[in-house]
Formats: sequence, C-alpha cells, structure tokens
Amino acid sequence: MSVSILPGQGQLAHDEQHTHPHGWRRWLYATNHKDIGTLYLWFSLVMFMAGGVLALLIRLELFRPGLQFFYPELYNQFVTVHGLVMVFGAIMPAFVGFANWMIPLQIGASDMAFARMNNFSFWLLPPAGVLLLAAFFSAGGATASGWTMYPPLSVQMGPGMDLTIFAIHLMGASSIMGAINIITTILNMRAPGMVLMKMPIFCWTWLITAYLLIAVMPVLAAAVTMMLTDRHFGTSFFNAAGGGDPVLYQHIFWFFGHPEVYIMILPGFGIISQVIPAFARKSLFGYASMVYATASIAILSFIVWAHHMFTTGMPITAQLFFMYATMLVAVPTGVKVFNWIATMWRGSITLETPMLFAIGFIWVFTIGGLSGVLLAVVPIDIQVHDTYYVVAHFHYVLVAGSLFCLFAGYYYWVPKWTGHMYNEGRAKFHFWNSLVWVNVTFFPMHFLGLAGMPRRYADYATQFTDFHMLTSVGALLFGLTQAYWLFAIVLPTVRGGEKAAATPWDGAEGLEWTVPSPAPFHTFETPPQVK
Repeated sequence: MSVSILPGQGQLAHDEQHTHPHGWRRWLYATNHKDIGTLYLWFSLVMFMAGGVLALLIRLELFRPGLQFFYPELYNQFVTVHGLVMVFGAIMPAFVGFANWMIPLQIGASDMAFARMNNFSFWLLPPAGVLLLAAFFSAGGATASGWTMYPPLSVQMGPGMDLTIFAIHLMGASSIMGAINIITTILNMRAPGMVLMKMPIFCWTWLITAYLLIAVMPVLAAAVTMMLTDRHFGTSFFNAAGGGDPVLYQHIFWFFGHPEVYIMILPGFGIISQVIPAFARKSLFGYASMVYATASIAILSFIVWAHHMFTTGMPITAQLFFMYATMLVAVPTGVKVFNWIATMWRGSITLETPMLFAIGFIWVFTIGGLSGVLLAVVPIDIQVHDTYYVVAHFHYVLVAGSLFCLFAGYYYWVPKWTGHMYNEGRAKFHFWNSLVWVNVTFFPMHFLGLAGMPRRYADYATQFTDFHMLTSVGALLFGLTQAYWLFAIVLPTVRGGEKAAATPWDGAEGLEWTVPSPAPFHTFETPPQVK
C-alpha cells in the first residue's frame, strides 16, 4: 500500500513534553501500546528459552536407546510442558507483542482502543507462565498427559494438572481481551482515508486472527473446566465408567485446537506479506486475494477438527468429509505462497536478513504444508498417527513456520523499536544456522515416523538410533543458534549500535515508517491523512 501524508499531519514535534512514568512504574502500570508490546515480546522470549531448554532435555534422553537420564514419567512431563509453554507462552504472546507494537503505527492510531485492558491482558501472562513451570515442583510433578491433555490420563494426574488448567484459563482470558482490543482498534481507529482494503496486510491477518481467538478460546476453557469437574466434583463428562466419553474431550479440544494452529500462523503470513514487498521493491501481488485467502483459511479451520481423530473409529462418511475439507485448506494457503513468489518475480530483490527469513519461511513452510496434505489422507494418517511423522509435520509448520515469521518481523521492525540497526553479518549467521539446523532436526523425523517410531516415548528400538542421534545434534545446534541470537544480536541492538533512519529499508512503505526511529512514546496524536 502506498501512503502519502498531507503536510503538517502525522508525528507531533512536542513529544518530549509529555511526561510518562519511569522505572518500574512505567512497566507495571503501562498503558502505552509500545511498552505493552515490548513486555509481550520479552515475556515470549523468556518462555521461548524455557521451552527450548525442555526440548533439549527431551533430545538429550533420546540421543541413545534405553533410559539414560529421566524416568518415562518425568520425560512425558517435559514433553507436555514443552508443548504448552511453546504454544501458549512463546508463539501466541510474541504475535500479540507484534500486534501491540505495529497495529496502531500501521493504521495511524494514537494507541490501542482499551489501554488499561491492554495492561491487564499482559499481566495475566506472567502468573500463568509461573504456574505452568511451577507444576514441576508440585506433588507428582507436572502434567504428563501430552499438550493435548487427553483423558483418562489428565483426569488421573496429580495437582500439577490443576495448576496447568488454571494457567490455561489465565492465558485464555488474556487472549480474549487482547483480541477484543485488536478488533476494536482496527475497526474504529484507522486514520482518515484508510479504508479496510487499503490497510497493511499484517492488520488484516490480525483482525481475522482476533475473531478466531474470540471464537475458540472459550471452547478450550469449557474443555478444561469439564476436566476439572471430572477430577474434583464427581462429574463424568469424560469418564466412561460414569457414562461419559473420553472421545468427547477430543472433539471439544480439537474444535479449539485446529483454529489455534491458524491463530499461530496467520499473523506470521501478515509479517511475510509486509517483508517481501519491501525487499522486492514491488507492491504485494494480489492484495485482495490475500485478504480473501486469509478469511477462507479462518472459516475452513472450523470444519476440519476431526482430522486429528481419524483413529477414533468415526464413520466412513465423516472420514471422507474431514479428509476433503482438510485438503481444501491447501487452496487458499497455495494462493498465498504463489502470491509471495509472484511479488518477488522480476522485483529488484536484495537479501537483507528479514528477506532471507521470509524466503526461508516459504521453503520450509511449504514442506510442512505438503506433509499436512498427506496427513489429511485417511489411510496415510491412520498409518502414521501418533508417530514422529506428525511431530515432523507440526514442527515444520510451527518452528520453521511461525518462528521464522517472528524472526523476519523482528529484523524488519527492530530498527523502529530500538532506533538501532542490528549487525547484518551476525544476523545472517543466525539465519543460515537456523535454516540448516531446523532441517537437520526435523526432517529425519519424517523417516522415523514412516518407520513406525511412536511419539512421546522415552525409549525406542535400536534401529531408530541413527536418526535420533542426528535429530538430537541438530536440536542442540539449533538451540545454541537461538542463544547466539539473544546474546549477540537482541541485547546489543537494544543497548546500542548504528542509528536507524526513519525508513531504514529502501522499499518499505506504510505509516510506521513516517515516524522517527525509535518510535516516540506518543505517535499520531493528530491522525495522519491517508490519500
């Protein structure tokens, strides 16, 4: 989108006259969207590192066959909490941090619509993160029922399960409030002249994601509440002995869980759709089709949940419906991939780090998408259900997908956040190591799954040893690469470095590049006029 601003509009010069609290009060009582976005990003970084440590403990145990370091119960606690921390503690808050920072800047709003609710929705997260990790120290340890928390296991777990349920309620409430805030801000606070179909695509993807969040988070809350009453109040929702049905839990969970997958990738699609046009120096190919494709993915996400349940004995007609509905998701996703490639086609491309991560994302996400189409086919899914093939699929979509989007967005917007340019040489080192080791880690898992290696097992037959060793080495090096990113790029860029211009990128367009770098505490007090 091309934005021209009428003279005399936009950023106010008297920014410095506004006082705002300093020290701990600035962060505890934060109502400024940039501060809250920063809090979200730091929180997600801490949780990402915690989840990464759990992942490395898992890979440490799996380096060789036999039980090396951990009992299977503790191993399954690591697996479960790793999943929950990464989904609810790392990826989702990171995207909300991007939304808080960028949406008001991109639509020319002075702030988010509900500033105090914004503060509250963030401060629900740290206690929830503490509860998730503190479960390890409860009697019997953390929950070990897998991140999906299927009964009957989850009904039989110790008090660590209750802490997890409470944490999920807090994180769900946080997500719902954040989504309400984002929808209200985008629909009511756009700059004059910015009609919906002229909005940056990142705002579009977040608007659609926010509706998804409001639709599915209460469903998850219902599922874990029913589980809680089964555990402590004598109900039998999921207890077959009392007339309940454990498969009912799967239906409720996956009605949340499948849209959740798109909640974790659609904002990433928005980031990629901002980065590629900037470094190809062309406007996004097929803007309207990108918007409609995003909406189509969101709508389809509600009618495919039972593809997670092909092995529960559903009727053949239901299997066929969910198989074809799942395959249909590939169409709008394919539209997006082809539009990104068409945007790059005959563009004047330069390969700075944000663009490298965007191109790397398209490649690895396509691998994850193709294995997803294979898993939609009922006979294949029944064969590889609950094997490492599924683990490979969703890690390609979430690590190589969501995480690469977050890295692309970080490198693209960090000059606007900090006022400093990152070190390009170090950033490229981070990219190439991430790309190589993410493939070394997760590609062999396809072969493990096809050979019959089940997921969530602490021990395995000897024939799986070589691929497990390769995967564990890849995971260690991928983890070290992210530690390098934190200590060699993130922290030095926050503290200093080359000063960033208002528009550090040649082809970047949009209102966020009309304000100085770093973005002042107050922006757009007089709304800019978009022509």
